[in-house]
Amino acid sequence: MVSAATDAEERAGPFELYALRYATNTGRTAHENFVDGDPHDAGADLDYFIWLARRGEEVFLIDTGFGPDAAKARGRTLLRRPTEALALMGVEAGAVREVILTHLHYDHAGTLGDFPEARFHLQVSEAACATGPCICTDSIRAPYDVENIVDYVRKLYAGRIVFCEGDRKLADGLWLHAVPGHSAGLQAVRVFTQRGWVVVASDATHYYANMGQKKPFPIFFDMDAMIRSYDRVAALAPDHDHIVPGHDPQVMAAYPAPSPELQDIVVRLDVAPRMSWAELAE
Repeated sequence: MVSAATDAEERAGPFELYALRYATNTGRTAHENFVDGDPHDAGADLDYFIWLARRGEEVFLIDTGFGPDAAKARGRTLLRRPTEALALMGVEAGAVREVILTHLHYDHAGTLGDFPEARFHLQVSEAACATGPCICTDSIRAPYDVENIVDYVRKLYAGRIVFCEGDRKLADGLWLHAVPGHSAGLQAVRVFTQRGWVVVASDATHYYANMGQKKPFPIFFDMDAMIRSYDRVAALAPDHDHIVPGHDPQVMAAYPAPSPELQDIVVRLDVAPRMSWAELAE
């Protein structure tokens, strides 16, 4: 079980934490969302998020989403560019200094060029996979976008990639944790908020049901590691209600919008959900 906040974290105060919805994918079947899912069964839609942790002048962006080219190439509906969603929260892309890349798949590490002043935090194992022999395997390569990876390499040569191996504290009240499986170097983000520690699981569990029912998402680097990471994510949070999945549209219903104008665009993750994990994972 996750430890209580330290004195330093208590003094620093809680982060605000938000999920920002920027794209969606509708009409999916169950076999696209769950290993061994019946292709004749209807599946949940897939939403795409970036996340924002903010405490006064401290801003941490979690993932950078994708833009119109990727949306067109992969048949996704881009609702707004990730930077446009951020602007609705009063955050200008050019002012973002710290970006956490949970992994380098196309929907989490596109639009890097939109953040000209940022440095990017990434697991070493993810970088090694995305630029090494793993990419010779079609199924491993498929979720990556070569142009994103080229952009990542340019940021690397510009000295703007900060590598992490395993767990790392980025600030009082904000930690990175390795949870491999979906990708070789996936990382979750644990954030201290007014309701305690909240874990942004990213693609450690796409849906509440993937982790809740131990029914893996069918895109993975190592299925055994992915299932073991379910327990790792659970151990990082006070309870399951403090875990936020990476793509479940139910996130938008489970949490409130910060204002009526941001309904269906942004929700607050630093307040208790309206529904329990058990209900959402059914």
